[in-house]
Amino acid sequence: MRHNLNKLIECGFIGGMKKLYVRELTKEEKEALQKVLRSSDAFTVRRSQILLSSAEGQSARVIAEQLHCSGQCVREAIHAFHVEGLKSVARKSTRPHSATFSFDEQALQRLPDIVNTSPRSYGHEHSLWSLERLAASCYAEGLTKRLVNINTMSEALKRAGIDWQRARRRMNSTDPAYEVKKNAVRP
Repeated sequence: MRHNLNKLIECGFIGGMKKLYVRELTKEEKEALQKVLRSSDAFTVRRSQILLSSAEGQSARVIAEQLHCSGQCVREAIHAFHVEGLKSVARKSTRPHSATFSFDEQALQRLPDIVNTSPRSYGHEHSLWSLERLAASCYAEGLTKRLVNINTMSEALKRAGIDWQRARRRMNSTDPAYEVKKNAVRP
């Protein structure tokens, strides 16, 4: 009775999911995966080890124990291989697929005009630009479709060729007679 129970558990009928194995590898795929084992990238080596071990008939749980990783990591590697083939072994960008730069070329061309004017002319109570104020003004002026964070704003300034350290130091007084007083000759 105990032997039959172990057999049912082993086949995946009791106690969880059905065991997952990589499909049968071609000779070329095996050679490519073995070549990748000498890579300097740990992610690539780990993926290759997972796929080769699975092709030898080892279960995801056993592979995870041997490689000191999670079973989910092993299952993801096998699923990725079934979808992408050998491309799944290479590390991919972690950047979200929906991420796009918020400023188009036309917006980048208008950005220096905004930076060179006072924040007060855009409704701010301060005479110095901050990245937050600049982002809010760009959104209000329609340069971006949504309010961007300061990292995106900083990147936009770089792309527009604006030296931010110099740009944020421009000050204008709220005193209506400021220009007259500034240009007045002192005795």
